[in-house]
Amino acid sequence: MSDPLRDRIEGYYATVPLLFADAEDFGPLRLFVRKEAGAPYYGGPSHAQPTGAAPVGADDIALVRARQRELGVPEAFEWLAESAPALRARIEAAGLLVLRRPLMVLPPHHPLPPQPLPDGVTLRALTADDPALPAALALPHLAFAKEPLAAQPGPTAGPTDRAELSRLAQALTEDGTVAAVRPTIRAGHKTLVAALAPDGTPLATGHYHPANATTEIGGVGTLPSARRRGLAAAVTAGLVAHARAHGVDTIFLAYAEETVARIYARLGFRPADTTLLIADQPARS
Repeated sequence: MSDPLRDRIEGYYATVPLLFADAEDFGPLRLFVRKEAGAPYYGGPSHAQPTGAAPVGADDIALVRARQRELGVPEAFEWLAESAPALRARIEAAGLLVLRRPLMVLPPHHPLPPQPLPDGVTLRALTADDPALPAALALPHLAFAKEPLAAQPGPTAGPTDRAELSRLAQALTEDGTVAAVRPTIRAGHKTLVAALAPDGTPLATGHYHPANATTEIGGVGTLPSARRRGLAAAVTAGLVAHARAHGVDTIFLAYAEETVARIYARLGFRPADTTLLIADQPARS
């Protein structure tokens, strides 16, 4: 039996990468190959996903992985567990670790008011020419680092965070990532919302990429020195408000840890009864 929400989410995952990438088909698998340098969508995109109900064989997986190695990108796959239940075993048989990312959805009419912010902190959607954009794009590298820095009191970024954020922002500017992202923001394909310290330093960020009135909220992260102040919740609420104001009515997200799921549940998100499976997908790990 068809599940309308699952169908909509699956359609979103099949559509939104095409805003940033070309598609190359390998039998029942589709590989998304980004059109230009930079990382405007998740970590690439460079992942593959099944295109329908046809079974995926070992040879199909091997062909995609060979192409990914040729491109110099991660050998990444992602798909909905319920839509391709046999694929996990085949991906694991190929030697790739598969991780679960349950999905949650915000009911369309559930009110989500702005969340409180610490004194002096402001929230805004960043424009393509926003001076905070390079640092906002760099922030996830610190927010999701495996060995985060210790939290420090106050509404500003800690000095170690600030120095590393500045270094990473400069690197992303020099390698073309910032320039690649600017036109996607202008076109409305990407929205970044940031919680900013009084001096304009991003403390927390998140993004969404809309397609067909549907979007996934992703990349919600906070600088290690600014955690436990409600910034992730405030950014999430800001993303929801912006998306709804721009015609999006299906808003969902994935999570890796139950502690994070509880934050989203307090905002009104509910289990979507479907699970995203990923393999070698660094941007979602």
